[in-house]
Amino acid sequence: MDFDEVDRQRQHSAAWRLLRAEHAPLILSFLGRVFVDDNIRSISGTALAEQLDDELFALNQRSGPGTYPKPAKAYLDDWARPDAGWLRKYYPPGSDEVHYDATPAVERAVAWVNALQERSFVGTESRLNVAFELLRQMAYGSESDPDLRLAELRRRRAELDAEIARVHGGNVEVLDGAAQRDRYQQFVATARGLLGDFREVEANFRALDRQMREQITAWNGAKGDLLHELVGDRQAIAHSDQGRSFDAFYDFLLANQRQQEFTDLLARVHALPAISEPDPRVRRVHYEWLDAADRTQATVRLLSEQLRSFLDDQVWFENRRVMDILHSIEAHALQLRDQPTASITTEIDALAPAVGLPMERPLYRPRTKLPLNSAHVAGEDPDLDVSLLFEQVHVDALRLTATVREVLQVRSQTTLSDIVADRPLEQGLAELVTYLSLNDPAFDVVFDEERREQVSWRDGDGAARLATVPGVTFVRALDTEVGR
Repeated sequence: MDFDEVDRQRQHSAAWRLLRAEHAPLILSFLGRVFVDDNIRSISGTALAEQLDDELFALNQRSGPGTYPKPAKAYLDDWARPDAGWLRKYYPPGSDEVHYDATPAVERAVAWVNALQERSFVGTESRLNVAFELLRQMAYGSESDPDLRLAELRRRRAELDAEIARVHGGNVEVLDGAAQRDRYQQFVATARGLLGDFREVEANFRALDRQMREQITAWNGAKGDLLHELVGDRQAIAHSDQGRSFDAFYDFLLANQRQQEFTDLLARVHALPAISEPDPRVRRVHYEWLDAADRTQATVRLLSEQLRSFLDDQVWFENRRVMDILHSIEAHALQLRDQPTASITTEIDALAPAVGLPMERPLYRPRTKLPLNSAHVAGEDPDLDVSLLFEQVHVDALRLTATVREVLQVRSQTTLSDIVADRPLEQGLAELVTYLSLNDPAFDVVFDEERREQVSWRDGDGAARLATVPGVTFVRALDTEVGR
C-alpha cells in the first residue's frame, strides 16, 4: 500500500470516516453492540430509536446534560446519510416502516478497535497449525498425479495407525490448557469474522444490482443485447471465487450431519475446564451462520425479483408508447375519413433510392494555384463611369400599402390600373413590381390570369413605357376596418 492508496482510503472509506467522527465512541459502541455483538441483521426504526434513546439518556446522565442534545431519530438519520454510510436505511417488502442494518464499514471499524485492546493471552500455535494445514490442502489438493496422492494418503494413514497404537498402549496425548485456550481464541475470531463477511457479501450483491439498474436505465440498444449482458453478469458472479466459496459454505451448513457434529463439538468444547469463560457470542454461532446465509440468499432472490419487475416495467412503458402511437394514427385516420382524397397528399424524396458507388466518385484534385503578379498594377480607367453605383432605386412598400388602404376606405375593391390611373407610377417598373408583391392583413391581392390589363408610365428620360400584366384586384378583407 503506497501513499496514494492510503490517501484515497482516508478520503473515501466509510470505516475511516467513522473512526474520525465526532461521536465515534457512541457510534462504535452502540452500533457494535446492536449489529455486531447481537448479530441483528434488520431492525425497525422504532425499536432502534428506543434503544438509542436509552443509551443517550444514560450517557447524558453520566457526562452531563447537553452532551448529546439531539433526539435519537436525528442521530440515526445522520448515520444513514450517504456521506456517512454507516447505516442502511430501507423499507422491507410489505412494510411501511423504515428499517436499519449496519454496513460493512461498521464491521471493519469495530474489528479494528477491538484489535487495539491488549490481550492477556496471545496464542500462536493454533494459527501456525492452521497455516500448515492450509498449505498441505493446497499442495496436495491440487496434485493430479495419482502416485503422489496415494503416497500422501498412506503417510496420513501411517500417522493415524501410530496414534491408534499409542492410545492402545495407554499413551494418550491431550492438549494442555494453554493449547485449548489458544485454539478456542482462534475459533472465536474465525466464527465472528464469518458473520461480518456475510454482511459484506450482501452489500456486494446490492452493488451489483444497482449497477445493473443503471445499465438498464441508460441502455439504448436492443433488448437481446441487454439481456445477454445481464445474464452474463449474473453468471460471472455465480462462478466467481466469491460465489463458489459462498455456495460451498452454504451447502456445508445445510448438511444435517455437519450441523449435528458441529453442535456436539461446540458443546464439548464449552464444557472443557480450560475454557472457564466461553464466549457467549459463539454458543449459537452456527445457527447465526445459517440465518446470515439465508438472509444473503433471500437478498439475492429479492434482488432478482426486483430486477425482473424492473425489466417488466421497462417493457410495459415501451409497449404503452407503441400503443399511444397507434391510437394517435387511428385518431388522425378517423378525422380524415370524410375528407376528399384529393386534398390528402404526401411527398417522398424519390421513387427509388439513388445509388452512389464509391468508385463513381471522382478522386480529389488539388486546385491549381495561380501566381499573382503585383509588380505592375494598372491604374484607374479614366473612362469608367461610377455614377451608376449611386443611382439605385428604393421603393417604399409602406407608402404603396397606404395608398391601397386609402382607396379601399371608400370602395370594397379596386384594380391596379385604377390606382395607377389616379396615382401614376413615379419609379417605373420597380414600383409596379412592388404593387404586385404587397402583403397586408387589411386587404387581399387577387390575380386573374385570364384577364389582362395594361399599365403605362414614363421613365426618367420622359419616354412612355407600357406593361401588360394579369388582372390584379385589391379586395378589402372581411370584417376589417381599413385605415391609413
